[in-house]
Amino acid sequence: MSSENTPQTLQLTEEELRVEKRNIPAGKVRVKTVVESFDEVVREALQTERVEIRHVHVGKEVQSIPTVRTEGDTTIIPVVEEVLVLEKRLLLKEEIHVRRKSSEESVEVPVTLRKQRAIVERE
Repeated sequence: MSSENTPQTLQLTEEELRVEKRNIPAGKVRVKTVVESFDEVVREALQTERVEIRHVHVGKEVQSIPTVRTEGDTTIIPVVEEVLVLEKRLLLKEEIHVRRKSSEESVEVPVTLRKQRAIVERE
């Protein structure tokens, strides 16, 4: 056999690529919070409302029960009673006058407020 007729084989090489990932610590960060307290004075106006009750004697005969009415800042509530004469009649016995009064008072109240802030430290 001649060497010319013998098939020749060529050897081929193959390259492979493999990619891997690793975690490598590059540094550390520490975060802590600090609470600071400080005092402040709160100023506010407080409003109060009270009523005065006054009984006003009327002693007047009426034909029907009067309605509740308002005159200025006063609410008038009629109080009637039946009296026996020879017939029943309505007698306006009294009125109750209710007046609203408002007052305002400034107050100062010390309060403690807190504020939180973060401190970041790199190692």
